[in-house]
Amino acid sequence: MIKILIVEDEEAIASLIRMNLKNAGYECHVADSGTAGADCLQERMYDLCLFDIMLPGIDGYELLEYAKSLEIPVIFITAKDSTPDKVRGLRLGAEDYITKPFEILELLARVDAVLRRCNRAQQELTVCGLHIDILSRSVTRDGKKIDLTYKEFDLLLLFVRNPNVALYREMIYERVWDGPWLGDSRTVDLHVQRLRKKAGLEREIESVYKVGYRFRTKRA
Repeated sequence: MIKILIVEDEEAIASLIRMNLKNAGYECHVADSGTAGADCLQERMYDLCLFDIMLPGIDGYELLEYAKSLEIPVIFITAKDSTPDKVRGLRLGAEDYITKPFEILELLARVDAVLRRCNRAQQELTVCGLHIDILSRSVTRDGKKIDLTYKEFDLLLLFVRNPNVALYREMIYERVWDGPWLGDSRTVDLHVQRLRKKAGLEREIESVYKVGYRFRTKRA
């Protein structure tokens, strides 16, 4: 399982990040100061770190240097939103820079993108009886292959990586079809219907009135 270290001194923000990453299938550890974060890095290896910059004890910039020495990618999540701050963070070696306040869906997407870019993403997933091999783009249930089209596979991954979150049709289209939403929901609805039937997810992929769809799972 992918292990993520969250170093954030605001308890509410740390809990929000941890809860959503855990629901997305990641193992998370939280530290409330830079010093505690450094201790965590000494004690175990992580696949990704999420650091605030303004921290008690050691600040995020110093922690970044430590994580870089261990070859662990870092995303800054901070209220420091000026262009010079962003440039400094990225030039020092952060893989991404997210400013507060942020949208959870954007955070999940950026975490996924950094993990894939750094070759640390999970290559296999098991959920709702489905075994998903991301590298081969194959899906099986009880050892039997489920034939999905390219877009159906991408749609399944989007749902699996955003469990229990209501996804707008507009967002689904832009993420899966990689283009601007033109207001026609038939493409999304048709692919969702086919995915439900092929993958046996009629109950798990719920329709959300006037919004889109939600992938309901008990995984937490």
